[in-house]
Amino acid sequence: MITVTDIFVKYGDRVLLDHINLVVTERDKIGLVGRNGAGKSTLLKIIAGDVGTDGGHVTRPSESTLGFLHQEMSLPKGKTVKDEALGAFGDVKALEQQIEDLNNEIAERTDYESDSYTQLLEDFSEANDRFLLLGGGSMEAEAEKVLKGLGFKTSDMDRLTDEFSGGWQMRVELAKMLLQKPDYLLLDEPTNHLDIESIIWLEGFLRDYPGAVIIISHDKQFLDNTTRRTVEVELGRIYDYKARYSDYIALRQERRGKMQAAFENQQKVIAQKERTINRFMAKATKTKMAQSMKKQLDKIERIEIAAEDTEGMKLRFPAAPRSGQIVMEAKSLEKSYGELKVLDKVNLKLDRGDRVAFVGQNGQGKTTLAKILIRELDRTGGELTPGHNVQIGYYAQNQSEALQSNMTLLETMEEASPPEMRTSLRNILGAFLFSGEDAEKKVSVLSGGERARLAMACLLLKPFNLLVLDEPTNHLDIISKDILKKALLDYDGTLVVVSHDRDFLGGLTNRTIEFRDKKLHNHIGDVNAFLEKRALDNMRQVELSGKKAAAKAEAETAAPMVELSYEEKKRLTRAVQNAERKIERLENDITKIELEMADASFYQSPKAAATMGKYKDKKKDLEAAFIEWEKAQEEFDTAGAGRE
Repeated sequence: MITVTDIFVKYGDRVLLDHINLVVTERDKIGLVGRNGAGKSTLLKIIAGDVGTDGGHVTRPSESTLGFLHQEMSLPKGKTVKDEALGAFGDVKALEQQIEDLNNEIAERTDYESDSYTQLLEDFSEANDRFLLLGGGSMEAEAEKVLKGLGFKTSDMDRLTDEFSGGWQMRVELAKMLLQKPDYLLLDEPTNHLDIESIIWLEGFLRDYPGAVIIISHDKQFLDNTTRRTVEVELGRIYDYKARYSDYIALRQERRGKMQAAFENQQKVIAQKERTINRFMAKATKTKMAQSMKKQLDKIERIEIAAEDTEGMKLRFPAAPRSGQIVMEAKSLEKSYGELKVLDKVNLKLDRGDRVAFVGQNGQGKTTLAKILIRELDRTGGELTPGHNVQIGYYAQNQSEALQSNMTLLETMEEASPPEMRTSLRNILGAFLFSGEDAEKKVSVLSGGERARLAMACLLLKPFNLLVLDEPTNHLDIISKDILKKALLDYDGTLVVVSHDRDFLGGLTNRTIEFRDKKLHNHIGDVNAFLEKRALDNMRQVELSGKKAAAKAEAETAAPMVELSYEEKKRLTRAVQNAERKIERLENDITKIELEMADASFYQSPKAAATMGKYKDKKKDLEAAFIEWEKAQEEFDTAGAGRE
């Protein structure tokens, strides 16, 4: 096990970790949570041995292994993706070389009767047995399996890592770490550069991981699906909960309620003692006693409650000006980068009030289409027609990085603000947790989370009726993400969101567009409805599900697209939803009857026969309802309303 004992870390006047203790056992699955800047990453670095402390120590068994994925990792250049991943098998590769050398020596030797030749054969046999025991025979297959799980294609395996972006290089580093299978796996924001399907794959891998895992993540659903213990870092201390993230929230609320009551009681006691001390200090005969009481009061360990944990951005988007019924329409739109085609004759129609999520593997064109919609990128072919009075607001996934580092926060806001908003800029900064003095800070000194908040504040300075957000939750902690989601739920314009965060997308949109194979595949409902409909534990299973699915998709793509009117589209959508509601109602009725039938006295009841008849009728109605739903769904898809 890993034992963290009395760790103390101080930066200037700020105590980051205040004599904390933690034990990590061999199969723990821990989520490390807390606000940005609380000290989570620092604690992981201390456990990994990457940074020192001002006090305390960390111990773990000398023979144990540890892997640490952090945000500042970089790969050496000049290796292919597969070769870099195979670097995880360093010991196995050394054995492979040893076996090759022994084999060459055996081939050259002719002294078959000598003791040294016999020893050579024994060495070869022993090395070969150990090679197979360590998985040498399957290491390439294992490497490809993990790389594909993290989103790489077969054609990527022999490409140099230099050709990939930082996010994809981070995936290679993660693959290496997973293949090494260390006893203790420390992951700092492992989902930052992953798309939904890769996140789902990683969840499955970590659930079955034989060693201990400690994860820092702002993805609530990822934490729920991978951890069973939550450790919170707050005001230099840690609070350990034997619960997954969702359960921890309720337990934390209970703890903070008790702390609040204890804090208020302590404040009353302190105030009473201070009044007594002040009264005694005024009398010469009581001065000594007052000083003694003051010393005792100074020794009391004060209860602290993190006020910032109850704070959050006060975020509300301005009312959207009214646009035309059709906000944006793309027909046969294409986009290529040189010979690389990203979007191939895709169609997209955004009606006023649509709330759309763009999902799919990285590199499938989600950000590309978002940039084409806002006219930041030119299309290669096809048509793009904006609707009447469309005013676009855009948040890029690197928006916070695009801020001018040499400008102050106030100057940044002034540059983005219309004249009539200038007098409100300090108030808006305050709503985003930037105090009066913060307004004069340079952007260069802000953390990633603070930059993201500032970029979001700039977006609120003008009213928009089409809001396009590309990975808006990057660098935001869980509380800030919840506040942003609430504000977007209240937003009354048309919304397009590119995101891989399922918890954030859940319930936020009413359409989900999957980007796959240069095409758009449209689905009614939010991301959870999309995942359920496709029955996905791993989204890549869809692509590997067989030639029938591929042939069907190809036939659907080749079928002539009928552009539906808004009213027709609405009618088909309503038909599907009505059928789904009918199924749900019948299932509830059947469940109630089954509960009645489960009672031992049911069959002695005079109503038993009638109830049984009613039960059979409901079952028949349910079968008919499913047929009705399938027919409505097929009509919806066939008519072209189910895809763009």
